[in-house]
Amino acid sequence: MNDIERYVIEEFVEEYRLGQYGYDELKRRLIKCGADLGLLEDLPVVHGRTRPAMFAGGDNPWQDGGQQVDSQMTTYKSGSDTLEAFMAWPKFEGPKPGVVICHENRGLVEYVKDVALGLASHGYAAIAPDLLTREGPTHKFADPGADVPPLLGKIPPERHVADLKAAVDHLTSRNIGPIGAIGFCFGGGQTWRLVTKEPRLAAAVPFYGPNPPLEDVANISCPVLAIYGALDERINAGIDAIVAAMKEHGKMFEHTIYPNSQHAFHNHTNPDRYNPETAKQAWREAIAWFKRYLG
Repeated sequence: MNDIERYVIEEFVEEYRLGQYGYDELKRRLIKCGADLGLLEDLPVVHGRTRPAMFAGGDNPWQDGGQQVDSQMTTYKSGSDTLEAFMAWPKFEGPKPGVVICHENRGLVEYVKDVALGLASHGYAAIAPDLLTREGPTHKFADPGADVPPLLGKIPPERHVADLKAAVDHLTSRNIGPIGAIGFCFGGGQTWRLVTKEPRLAAAVPFYGPNPPLEDVANISCPVLAIYGALDERINAGIDAIVAAMKEHGKMFEHTIYPNSQHAFHNHTNPDRYNPETAKQAWREAIAWFKRYLG
């Protein structure tokens, strides 16, 4: 079992403990992951509850930069494959920096598109690849929250990084730069992996992402700002290790732990986890980081 598969299983168990669904649904999801069902024996029985509806449209809290934007679905090449992606960019003429966005473990959903639109409103050309293009793409799954994570876990991490590097290629081919990266949850972890493999990046902001292989930290060449939620015990268990590794190798690194905030607290479409106050603080901090290092 690779670290992404473990991450997905831990995420499902965490959602179950929060009451987002019951025992039978957890069991169904774990079977999809090929997980050892023996771990169910150590869990309390949770029947789930009626959850608030996921956000289905309306105001985008991240589109607050003042620039008018354009956007569209597009494609780009990763090796011999053609991947789908959502792109958003400011309407003004002239050079602009870019940002690659790595989605959560639910794929390229509306939340990720809202983040791209938000970055564009601050002057960035943003591209959000659909890392499930080959298996889906995301919009073809009836229930991305249940169907997409097990698939992501079965994909070699090297493929995700290659697809994100190809997104950097795509921005570079459009004369966009300097280029940064941002990602959330699973995407935060892939953003960490990307910065260990992509020297062209000028800045990165992983949100509550699991650490990359610590032996690869020496390869990081750009400033990294890591965002965490104080209630996210599972991901926060790795903070001391990444802080120590970044310090050991002399990397430009800052991290912020936001109080009263769960894993995925920035996702405004998830009523179970979204913290409007700290999410907006973290967003302002991320934008300031990009302004400092990308312009």
